[in-house]
Amino acid sequence: MDRYIAHLDMDAFYASVELLRYPDLRGRPVVIGGGRRHQPVQRDDGSREYAVLRSYVGRGVITTATYEARALGVHSGMGLMKAAALAPDAVLLPVDFDEYRRYSRLFKAAVAEVAPHIEDRGIDEIYIDLSELPGVRDAVGDDALGGVRALAAAIKASVRRATGLSCSIAVTPNKLLSKLGSDLDKPDGLTLLRTEDLPTRIWPLPAKRINGIGPKASEKLQALGIQTIGQLAAADPQWLISQFGASYGAWLHEAAHGRDTRPVVTYSEPKSLSRETTFDRDLHARHDREQLSAIFTRLCEQVADDLVRKGYVGKTIGLKLRFDNFKTVTRDLTLPRHTQDARAIRQAAGLCLKRVPLERRLRLLGVRVGSLCRPGELPTAEVAEVPADEAAAPRTPYTLPLF
Repeated sequence: MDRYIAHLDMDAFYASVELLRYPDLRGRPVVIGGGRRHQPVQRDDGSREYAVLRSYVGRGVITTATYEARALGVHSGMGLMKAAALAPDAVLLPVDFDEYRRYSRLFKAAVAEVAPHIEDRGIDEIYIDLSELPGVRDAVGDDALGGVRALAAAIKASVRRATGLSCSIAVTPNKLLSKLGSDLDKPDGLTLLRTEDLPTRIWPLPAKRINGIGPKASEKLQALGIQTIGQLAAADPQWLISQFGASYGAWLHEAAHGRDTRPVVTYSEPKSLSRETTFDRDLHARHDREQLSAIFTRLCEQVADDLVRKGYVGKTIGLKLRFDNFKTVTRDLTLPRHTQDARAIRQAAGLCLKRVPLERRLRLLGVRVGSLCRPGELPTAEVAEVPADEAAAPRTPYTLPLF
C-alpha cells in the first residue's frame, strides 16, 4: 500500500465511560439519553438504584447504548419511548458531556504518544496517518503490514492504559476504507484491509455503510436495485452519472471501488462553537419563563466556558429555536468586538430572541458563537475582553428581558 491510514473509533464511547463510573452495570443493557432526573440514587447500604426504560415518559432519544442493549434492537437516535417497548428493563442513564469530553482528550493524547499525525473527527473518533512512522516508512510487503499491526496494537494499548476503555482500529490505504473497516470487528477490533480485500470484506456490505451515502441516496439506490457496495461497484459509471449527476455519480463509482485520495488533515480551526438542548416536554415562553431563562443562561455560560477552554473569542452570536411543530428558527447578531464573556453572549442572544415571535411552545433551544479567532490574532484596534465598564458590572442578574 502507498499509504497506511487508520481510523480509530471508541467502542460505545459514552456508555463505556458510564460503565467505568458504574461498574456494577457491566453486562447489563444500558441506554444513555435520559435527563438529570434519571441520575442514579445512592442507597444507604452503598448500592445504587437505577432508572429503567419501562418507567420513562417523554420525547428523549438514545445517544448511545451498550452492546447488550443493542442486541435487544435499540440504537442511537431511537426514541426512548420506542426503546422502552423493546428493552423495558434496560438501565437509563443521563448524558454527561463534560465527562465524555474529558475522556476524549485523554484517549487522543494517548494516541498522540504513539502516532502524532492525527485528524480529529469528533469526540470519539480520529484518523491517523501511520505511513511515515518507524517500522512502516522503509518497510515493504509483509514487513510493512507487520509494522502497521504492531503500531495499531500499541495505539490500542496506550488508549486502554490512559482511559480503561477499548477502541476499534482499521488500517487501510485511505480514509474511506478505514472508516468502513473500523466497524467490521467491533468491539476491540484491529482490522487490516488491502485493496484486494474489497470483494470479500467490503462489497458484501450495504451501500449505505459508505460515509457519504445518506438516507435519500440510499433510498434511491435501493429503488434502482442496488443494495450492496459490490452491486454499486458493478454499476456502469455513466449510468450512475445519469442517475445522480456528474459529481456525485462519479464519486459513487470511486467510493464503491475503495478509492479516496483525501489526506489526513492534522488541524483545522472551528468556524463556531455551540451548545443546545432538547427539552423533555415542550416549554411555554410565558408559563415556563423561569425554567427557560435558567436554561438559556446555562447554555450561554457553557459556550463561554468552551471558548475559554479552547482559546477562542467570537463575534457573531446565534440563537436556535425549534418549536412544537418542528419548525426551526435561527437569528444572528454580530457584536462590535470579539468576546468570550458569558454575560456579553447572553445579552446578544437575548437580543436575537426578541426578534422571534414566541407564539408556540418550544422543544429545543441553542446558542452559537461564530466568527472565531485566537485572541492574539485580533486587530490591534479591537479589544478581545469585555469593556471595562461592562466587566466591572455585577455578573448577576442579567438585566436584559428574556422570555
